[in-house]
Amino acid sequence: MSRIESYPPGSFCWAELATTDLEAAKKLYGELFGWSAVDNPIPGGGVYTMFQIDGNEVAAAYAARPELPPHWGVYFSVTSADETAAKVEPLGGKLIAPPFDVMDVGRMAVIQDPQGTIFSVWQAKKHIGATYGGPLGQVMWPELHTTDAAGAAAFYRGLFGWKTHPASGVDSAQYVEWINGETHFGGMMPMSGPEWKGVPPHWMIYITVADCNERAAKAKELGAAVSVPPTDVPNVGRFAVINDAQGATFSLIQMTARSHTA
Repeated sequence: MSRIESYPPGSFCWAELATTDLEAAKKLYGELFGWSAVDNPIPGGGVYTMFQIDGNEVAAAYAARPELPPHWGVYFSVTSADETAAKVEPLGGKLIAPPFDVMDVGRMAVIQDPQGTIFSVWQAKKHIGATYGGPLGQVMWPELHTTDAAGAAAFYRGLFGWKTHPASGVDSAQYVEWINGETHFGGMMPMSGPEWKGVPPHWMIYITVADCNERAAKAKELGAAVSVPPTDVPNVGRFAVINDAQGATFSLIQMTARSHTA
């Protein structure tokens, strides 16, 4: 297992589950991926749960406010949260939460892109984000589902300097890969069909597994729903989309022919 020590600016660095039932989430994700849960008290009440494998941090979870729907949120590393935040409105986005310090572990801002997708940026201090780099149970490949792929590409290019490239093995008119520097680290899917009706733009995370079929069946056994059954992606692997019992959505990915680096 490799340990992640740092993230270049613009990298996907952290994923965070907002849930209405923290104990149920710890049970599901623990049994599904072998994640252990470490609760950290939050000043003012509540806990922030760190998911770990072999002492390395994978992701986190917390009890969401009642008005916030359960979801997986994503963070991208930046050199300066303040400088990044200053770019948001000129690029057509919106600052949901201006830059603020998270104790002594980092500085962050919450941003909404022009299509309505929410994400966060992270300026690391004591906490860089995920340190677990193992082959299984790793959160990776953030995938933007958006109503305007061209507009989204322009926004994230201006904010992070990302480039896009047609994906290998799939229709390039429908799917592109995000590139940060030289690293292909995520994807973008236009929400153009009737299957997207009523679904807001969002970021999707993928979690690596050894056997997609077996883990999808296990997720269902644990009370989750399989919204997209295990499906092959040419030149990549096999994936499935899961909704946990509280409504947060994520994907399983069984890499077969190649691997992506988060």
